[in-house]
Amino acid sequence: MTDRSIGVLAHLFGCLPYRELAAKVGQYGFKHVQLALWKAIQDYDFSRPGRLSPGLAQTIGEAFERNGVRISVLGCYLHMFELDEEQRRLNVTRFKELLRHARDFGCPTVAFETGVNPGEEYADRDWTAMRETLAELAEEAERWGVYVGLEAANRHLVATAGQLSRMLGEVPSRNIGVVLDPGNLLNAANFDRQDEVIAEAFRLLGDRIIACHAKDRRLEPNGQLIEAPPGTAK
Repeated sequence: MTDRSIGVLAHLFGCLPYRELAAKVGQYGFKHVQLALWKAIQDYDFSRPGRLSPGLAQTIGEAFERNGVRISVLGCYLHMFELDEEQRRLNVTRFKELLRHARDFGCPTVAFETGVNPGEEYADRDWTAMRETLAELAEEAERWGVYVGLEAANRHLVATAGQLSRMLGEVPSRNIGVVLDPGNLLNAANFDRQDEVIAEAFRLLGDRIIACHAKDRRLEPNGQLIEAPPGTAK
């Protein structure tokens, strides 16, 4: 792997005006970025749909390009199987807006984790709602020639490689890919089997991976699994 293939989550630099953000990412030498508009860009309020346009998306994309950075993934951190129908429709509309304008950013993928219920309790209706949402998003991605990137993450409805594989099987679309973050598949219960967990993820999902995240996990003496920067955990 060369340094030209390594990127960073834009919001790790804070929420900044987009020109300042692009310059800061470029100064650190990253060539790719995952950009979550409402977490990283201060200039505009993206909390409601309707603020994006082809011109604005192109302008933001060009600001990053001038600093040698490509927007490779748009991040969408929303609860996508929300049982409140009005809220779910709002979340879906926001996601679709990103899909519609992804190419204007110079970006092929909009990525997300499914969402977390209070108490981390899930029922069949949650799975059904998520499957219906994903099918709708996949149809929109096909229309615009871009990809939906789905990531499994602990505590979320889709938390394991097996669950993600099942969801992909239930929503067959060439425009759905996998964002794999092995660190997000680990928890205190399976940490001592991490090689097995990661190998299973590549076995089940390897031919669908379109992006990867990297982080370390460290198991503390009190049994808590904490996140650490890549390469720092012992």
